[in-house]
Amino acid sequence: MAVDPLSSTFAALADPTRRAILARLAEGEATVKELAEPFPITVQAVSKHLKVLERAELITRGRSAQLRPSRLQGAPLKEAVDWLENYSRFWQESFDRLGARLQEGPGSG
Repeated sequence: MAVDPLSSTFAALADPTRRAILARLAEGEATVKELAEPFPITVQAVSKHLKVLERAELITRGRSAQLRPSRLQGAPLKEAVDWLENYSRFWQESFDRLGARLQEGPGSG
């Protein structure tokens, strides 16, 4: 069964290590070894995270001599943001109602 791209994006983003890797790649491309440095996990574990990110098309991996630098792909993240923004009116209205309730003060409701 094929998984839609948005589901792949959110599944990949569900892991804090992968989110940290994406944050690092937002600064520029990096090798697996460079990406593994701040984590208490093996280079092999980081490689597995990179495969998940690559399958979700959140990163691409190039070839530079014997290195395979990874770089961030922004399009899937934009699609996730666009989907979330569909709910911004709901959130804003909820915050507006909460703000109005808080301004009414205790004992008003």
